[in-house]
Amino acid sequence: MTEIYFAGGCLWGVQEFFRYVPGVIDTQAGRANGSSETTAGPYDGYAECVRIRFDDAQQSVPGLMTELFEIIDPYSVNQQGDDIGEKYRTGVYSLQAVHLEQAKAFINDRSDKARIVVEVLPLSNFVKSDPEHQDRLLRCPGDYCHISAELLSKYRE
Repeated sequence: MTEIYFAGGCLWGVQEFFRYVPGVIDTQAGRANGSSETTAGPYDGYAECVRIRFDDAQQSVPGLMTELFEIIDPYSVNQQGDDIGEKYRTGVYSLQAVHLEQAKAFINDRSDKARIVVEVLPLSNFVKSDPEHQDRLLRCPGDYCHISAELLSKYRE
């Protein structure tokens, strides 16, 4: 089992989508690359993200990147759907350099690479979101999400 962290706007939809992706073992909503070790206090530069634990015998970083690019607008700076602000930026974070290299290669292999604004950075810290944000769309399926219902249900069954 290995892990990678994806930011794709509001973390509710990202978590709900990836929980069903084949090879994904576990997801956890949180904050990446901020300066605080807690969720209390003012905005500290973090990106809303989801920690994705996956079986690398069943799933790959490029495969997960394909899924991420299905649910985000990779050209949008600090906005996904109606969610606006730096904390809603898109990004890929990891403690493993090979994951970052694979994410960069995935982007560089695309014909639209010059327009893509998804940041790819080492993970400096991760703070788990408060309980009301964990599994939010599973518990409250009618809440707002920038990801279409059709995409959210892609792997459910």
